[in-house]
Amino acid sequence: MGEQEEGAVHRVAYIGDSLTASGDWEEWFPGEETLNFGVPGYTSDDVLARLDEIVAAQPDEIIMLIGTNDLGLRRSVEHLVRNVEFALVHLRRELPGVRLLLQSIMPRGAEFARDIQDANIHLRQFCATVGAHYLDLWPTMATEDGALRPELTDDGLHLTSAGYDAWLEELRPGIERLRDLPPMSRPLNVVSAEEPRR
Repeated sequence: MGEQEEGAVHRVAYIGDSLTASGDWEEWFPGEETLNFGVPGYTSDDVLARLDEIVAAQPDEIIMLIGTNDLGLRRSVEHLVRNVEFALVHLRRELPGVRLLLQSIMPRGAEFARDIQDANIHLRQFCATVGAHYLDLWPTMATEDGALRPELTDDGLHLTSAGYDAWLEELRPGIERLRDLPPMSRPLNVVSAEEPRR
C-alpha cells in the first residue's frame, strides 16, 4: 500500500450489499480501521438512507460497490445512476478530503449485462466530476456474454472464495493507486444534484 504517516491508521468505509458485507476486510487489509457498511440486499436507495451515518464516521477512504440489487428489483438504470451520483456528490461535499473509489457494478446473469454495462458507462464518466476514482471489475469478472464467470460463483450472483480472490486482485492495486494521490483539500464545485425521488 502507499506510504502512511507514522502512527496513522487508515479508517476505511466499505459501502455495498452482500458482496461487501461478506468481505473479510480486516484480514485482507490488516492494520486499518475497517467500517463495513455492506448489508445483504442493499440497493442504492439504502445507501442514500445511510449517508449521514457514513459521513459521521469520518472515514479517510470510501470504497463503494452498489447497484446489482437495484437491477434485480427491476429498477431503471436511470434510477440507479441518479442515486449513486447523488451519493458521491453528497459524500464529496460533506467529506472534502476523503478519497473515493467507486467500483463498477459486477456482472451477474447475462440477461442483466446490457443494463449493468450501461450504468457502468455513466458512473465511470461521472466519477471525475467529484474527484472519485473508478475501478472497472468487468474484464476480470465477466464472461464474453456478460455473465459472472461460473468459476467465481455458485449461484450466478454471489462470490465464492475464488470470486473474492479475483476481486481482490483488482481491488488491491486500485486502493494502492487511490492512496498514492493526495486527498482532496479544497471544496469541489459541482453541479447541484437533486435528491432522487424514492
